[in-house]
Amino acid sequence: MSTQLSTTIVACRVCESANIAPVLDLGRQPLANSLRRDQSEVLPTFPLIVCRCGDCGTIQLTETVAPEILFKEYVWVTGTSEGARNYSKIFCERLAARCEPGKLFVVEVASNDGTFLKRFVERGDRVLGVDPARNIAAMAERDGVPTVADFFGMDVARQIVERDGQADAVFARNVIPHVANANDVVAGMAHCLTDQGIGAIEFHRADVILEELHYDSIYHEHLYFHSLHSIRRMLDRFGLISFDVTTSPISGGSYVVYFSKTARPHTEAFITAVRAEEALGTGRAAPWEEFARRCERHRTALRSIVESKKAEGKRVVGYGASARSSTMLNYCGIDDRLLDVIVDRAPLKHDTYTPGTNVLIVPPERAFALNPDVVLLLAWNFRDEILAQIRAEHGWAGEVIVPLPGDPTTIEFA
Repeated sequence: MSTQLSTTIVACRVCESANIAPVLDLGRQPLANSLRRDQSEVLPTFPLIVCRCGDCGTIQLTETVAPEILFKEYVWVTGTSEGARNYSKIFCERLAARCEPGKLFVVEVASNDGTFLKRFVERGDRVLGVDPARNIAAMAERDGVPTVADFFGMDVARQIVERDGQADAVFARNVIPHVANANDVVAGMAHCLTDQGIGAIEFHRADVILEELHYDSIYHEHLYFHSLHSIRRMLDRFGLISFDVTTSPISGGSYVVYFSKTARPHTEAFITAVRAEEALGTGRAAPWEEFARRCERHRTALRSIVESKKAEGKRVVGYGASARSSTMLNYCGIDDRLLDVIVDRAPLKHDTYTPGTNVLIVPPERAFALNPDVVLLLAWNFRDEILAQIRAEHGWAGEVIVPLPGDPTTIEFA
C-alpha cells in the first residue's frame, strides 16, 4: 500500500541533481497526523529519511507522500495556540508596515482556520485564504474569513487574479516546506502579487534545526528543511527579490523572508542572517552528519529517562499531540507502555490514538485528574505557554521532562 501512496526521489527537488545522499534515517513511520479512533486500524508506514544534495546542499526527504492523503482532513488548528494567536498580531503589523499605505487585498497560502487573516480583517483589509483541508477551510468561512478549499498553485492563482484582481500582499506561513512542487506555489504567489506588492514566506530555520537538534520537525509533511539560501534560489527563479527578514517564535525558531517584484535595498538584518548561515555551514555535509549522530544519542537518553520514571512506579503523561511529537515518539520507541495518555487542547484530537505508538489523546482536565507524577513536554516549543496553563488551570506539581532543544532535561515544577 505504501509504495502506491508515495514515491522516492531520484534527484534533488531544487536543482534536479542526482547527487543526493542519505543523512539521517528515522525509520519507517506512519503519517504524523494520522490519528485514529480505532486502535485496531492498521496504518501504512513510509520511510522517513533525510538526504542532502551534494550539488546545491538542500536538505530534504527522500519520500514524497501524495498530498491528497496528507492534507485532505487536517487536525492542526492554528487558533488553538495562544502563542500563534498572539504572534498573528505581530506578523500582521510587520507585513502591513512593509506594504503601501491604505487598505490592502491580502491572500494567504495554506490559511488554515484564518487566524492570521483575521488580523488583517480587523484592519479593514480585504482577505482571501486558500487551504486544501476542507474541514479547516469550513471553520474559517464560518468565522468570516473567505477561503478557497484547494491546493494553491499557478492554476488557483490565475483564478484568484481573474476574479479578485492582484493582491497587495501574499504570504505563506510554514507551507513551502510541505510542497513537493514548491516552484508552482512560488510561481502562483508571483502571479498574484502586484508590481509594488510585498510577499512573505515563513519557514522553520535549517540553522536552528541543525544547532538545537530539532529532529522532531522531520515528518512526511515537511519535504524540505530550508535555509535563506534555498528560499532565495526559488524566489529568484520567478523574479521575486528578497530584501528583508524577521524572526518568528513558531516551530521553535523560524524566519520570515520578505520579497517583492521591485528591487529594494537589503536590510542589515537580512545581510547579517545570510552571513550567519554561511558561517554555520547549513549547506555543507559535515554539520548534518554530526546532527545524525547527535539524534541517535538523544534517542537513547530520552528513552532512558522515561523508562526510569516508569520503573520507579511513576505515572507519566505526555503533553502535546503534535506532528512533531509523533516523530519523536516513534523514533525513540516511547509508546502506550510508557505513557498513560497524551494531553492536547484541540478537540479534534480528543479520544484518538497516536499513530504508531497507540497513546490515547485526552483534554487537559482528564489527564490531570489522573494525578500524574511526570509530564513529558512533547510540545516543548510552547514550553512557557503550556507550563503557565498547567499552573493556572490545574495547580499541578511534579517533574517535567523537556526533551529539546539540545539534550533532554528534567525540571521540578511547582
